[in-house]
Amino acid sequence: MSGASGVSGVSRHRVAVIAGDGIGQEVMPAAIDCLDLVAGLHGLDLDWHHLDWGSDHYRAHGRMLPVDGLDILAEHDAIFLGAVGVPDIPDVETLWGLLIPIRRRFEQYVNLRPVRTLPGVRPPLADSGPIDLVVVRENNEGEYSEIGGRMYRGLPEEFAVQEAVFTRRGVERVARYAARLAASRGGRLTSATKSNGIVHTMPFWDEVVREALADFPEVELRSELIDALAASLVLHPARYDVIVASNLFGDILSDLAGAITGSIGVAPSANLNPEGRHPSMFEPVHGSAPDIAGQGVANPVGQIWSGAMMLDALGHPAAAAHLVAAFEAALAGGTRTRDLGGRASTTAFTEAVRGHVEDLARTGEHAGPADPGGS
Repeated sequence: MSGASGVSGVSRHRVAVIAGDGIGQEVMPAAIDCLDLVAGLHGLDLDWHHLDWGSDHYRAHGRMLPVDGLDILAEHDAIFLGAVGVPDIPDVETLWGLLIPIRRRFEQYVNLRPVRTLPGVRPPLADSGPIDLVVVRENNEGEYSEIGGRMYRGLPEEFAVQEAVFTRRGVERVARYAARLAASRGGRLTSATKSNGIVHTMPFWDEVVREALADFPEVELRSELIDALAASLVLHPARYDVIVASNLFGDILSDLAGAITGSIGVAPSANLNPEGRHPSMFEPVHGSAPDIAGQGVANPVGQIWSGAMMLDALGHPAAAAHLVAAFEAALAGGTRTRDLGGRASTTAFTEAVRGHVEDLARTGEHAGPADPGGS
């Protein structure tokens, strides 16, 4: 991984860009447009390296990325991903051919997904209290393992076996990350479990999480069964601060949490290697959305917010806060895309954000404690 370099006080970062499929091709240039504007105002140089990997590459070469693709990514400070997935290629090919190899090769063991009520975005819940929580998802092991297989395909006795893998190191490091995050916020950590029904891995998860939290007396730990937690998240989302969960549970909970704030189209995420030994990857949660791809109506907030998380992770919290304040101002001013009940196109929303970036730079109002990544 290369480090940031500076000339005449300018911090420079090499960023690999994979726009991917569907609306990724639309929201990626929108986000880069906003990021470049903010970067210039904060003395940053984002050196974008565009890589045309994804489903088109798969159709041409039988792979989602080149044989040396991971080595190419390793030369960057961060990875900025749009979306992958198309109807005519199985998801198992697109996911295991690109996302999961990146997450595992670069030890991106924390999937960080902030969720909060945004200005001008009306949640679908009857309880309209403000939501501000973060899901910390274990990102390298758990239920998403490669261990298992199928036998007797096509016969009546066909069967499939999928093994979940939980290691003490894997659970402990994500639990400690979540505890540090909770200590910097409201001091409340909820651990998602299912130890009453999954009799080996989930009790192990519970034990290791409790042991890890012994070093954080200032953090209140509560374990909740995943089914009850999912229901409570809908009924009482304001109760939650930080949620730590296994790979599968975290994946489901973060999508659910994003939806209850008004649209999964605004949800960002970061795949983090917290120690900084490898590049981290930043991507919106919404996926490639082939049903609206090419119509110019995609919501770019998830991609823009993911870009703000990238700025924060690269060591530029003021620039990140500036960008978050700008898209929040655009939403508060009534500029909203179709998924939020508005009529703005992707381009129109992007222009509104750019306008607020410049306005906030003039007034200095972006200098407040806006939190791009929930930490």
